[in-house]
Amino acid sequence: MATVKVKFRSSSVEERQGTLYYQIIHDRKVRQIGTGYRLYPAEWDSRTSCVRQLSEVMAGRRDYLASLRQRVECDTVRLQSIMAHLAGTGKSYTADKVVELFRLSPGGDGFISFGRKLVTQLHYIGKARTAEAYTTSLNSFERFRGVRADIALDGVDASLMMEYESYLREHDVCPNSSSYYMRNLRAIFNRAADRGLTAPRNPFKHVYTGIDKTVKRALPIEDIRRIRDLDLMLDPSMELARNLFMFSFYTRGMSFVDMAYLKKKDLHNGILSYRRRKTNQQMFVRWESPMQEIVDKYDTADSPYLLPIIKDRCKDARRQYKSAEHLVNAKLKKIGKLLGLTVPLTTYVARHGWASIAKSREVSVSVISEAMGHSSEDVTQIYLASLDASLVDKANSLVLEAL
Repeated sequence: MATVKVKFRSSSVEERQGTLYYQIIHDRKVRQIGTGYRLYPAEWDSRTSCVRQLSEVMAGRRDYLASLRQRVECDTVRLQSIMAHLAGTGKSYTADKVVELFRLSPGGDGFISFGRKLVTQLHYIGKARTAEAYTTSLNSFERFRGVRADIALDGVDASLMMEYESYLREHDVCPNSSSYYMRNLRAIFNRAADRGLTAPRNPFKHVYTGIDKTVKRALPIEDIRRIRDLDLMLDPSMELARNLFMFSFYTRGMSFVDMAYLKKKDLHNGILSYRRRKTNQQMFVRWESPMQEIVDKYDTADSPYLLPIIKDRCKDARRQYKSAEHLVNAKLKKIGKLLGLTVPLTTYVARHGWASIAKSREVSVSVISEAMGHSSEDVTQIYLASLDASLVDKANSLVLEAL
């Protein structure tokens, strides 16, 4: 039976990255399949033929290596499956046949397979958030496909996407989540088309890819005050969650990920400057006394970070931030229940609340948009839609009362 080995080809130039390739051996014939997966010699374990997971490298590089390791495992399983199938037919076959079948969809240019490879590339260039979004959407699409698994890129058409949308609806996936998956899958498909792997077309023309107005998540200023003034000294984790919520509100609705990565050097001469992780837009916030009061509550003397979210330099920063975000949101929901709030309290509510309260104080949409770092005023209008709807409802009530 044929065998497959994962091999590393080092670069002829010292300190440059080498590449991985698969070696197929059958009937003393050797064939190779290039992968384009790149890594440094120290990141390859020649004894086990595996990608190493190195704790001392940067978080983005660790994400790339983890994604690469998963991709290699998937490829080798695929190759072994092909060889087992050929052996099971009882007919003779060649190493070239194994290579040929691997390069055919779904192993080579299948939609899901292409998407997974794209995720690996995104991790490599430090686009972790986009990689996570694509992974979530691919996982959903793969669940929809079930035993049918991957599909050729040329097989991705409008009827398939309409079928997928129906599947999501039947599984009670809300329209905005469905649209989120569709937009990510469309981006993956368009990248494949840009690379000439399939003909340019729009398989997503009959499915919803917009953004619905969301249920109101803003709080009135009175509720924000109640959250601020709540005595939580007996529960430090709840108090931290509340303080981070208020810090977000004080800083014009700063997102949790941006708060997590704030560094002490970002605060200079009374101005907090940072780049939004989502849009890379440079933001400047005047430092106010309530912000300083929160920072002073926590001992971060040995940390480069301003807030106690990413605490351990030796551990993956992104995992620490995600874990902290999950814990903070869980604690905020408990605070919301304590106060009898009708809106489920999350870090996002601080951002939405700041925008809505600013609008109620007659701050212009253009100023709110700039303050929040939105890419356009259209995005800001989505934030404010629920507030505007309540004003319309109030006007309608006044009209009906006049009857």
